[in-house]
Amino acid sequence: MMTKIAAGLERAFAANGFAEPSVDTLRDAAGVSLRTLYRYFPSRADMVLAALEHRHRRYLAFVFDDLPDGRDAARDALFTRVGDWMEGEASHGCLFHGAVAADPGSAALRDLLSRHKDEVAARAAAATGLAGREVELLLLLEGLTQTWTLHERGAVIAAQHLGRLLAQGSPQVTEV
Repeated sequence: MMTKIAAGLERAFAANGFAEPSVDTLRDAAGVSLRTLYRYFPSRADMVLAALEHRHRRYLAFVFDDLPDGRDAARDALFTRVGDWMEGEASHGCLFHGAVAADPGSAALRDLLSRHKDEVAARAAAATGLAGREVELLLLLEGLTQTWTLHERGAVIAAQHLGRLLAQGSPQVTEV
């Protein structure tokens, strides 16, 4: 039941942002009664966190599950999948950043954003053989998500190109 509710909440926040959806809209999106919604998620903040946790799991599965063998193929597929995610799921940008922007004082949201981005970077580095280059990979992935709305598939091609350059062994950032 929690997964079903979280999935509905994710859809509602992705479509409407974090300020606009009323509790009735969230309840309808979750497909449950108001009483059930509040039983599982007693506050709007809990609803936002549940939606983002659900999104986190879906994103990781979408981007990282069954990547092709080989570092180069995995790296190119990674950027392509992020572009596919942006096209189908995130045309308004990163939902995690949107949540923090809507409630900048929330330590729980900032922690979730950090955990999400850290895990994406770590998994990207592991999949591409670029351990130790997590910051650079995250910069490329974040740049792709931010430029998607302007350049769409051109942003994917640019990220793939920059990923190839990174893999060629340019000097590593030692301190950030």
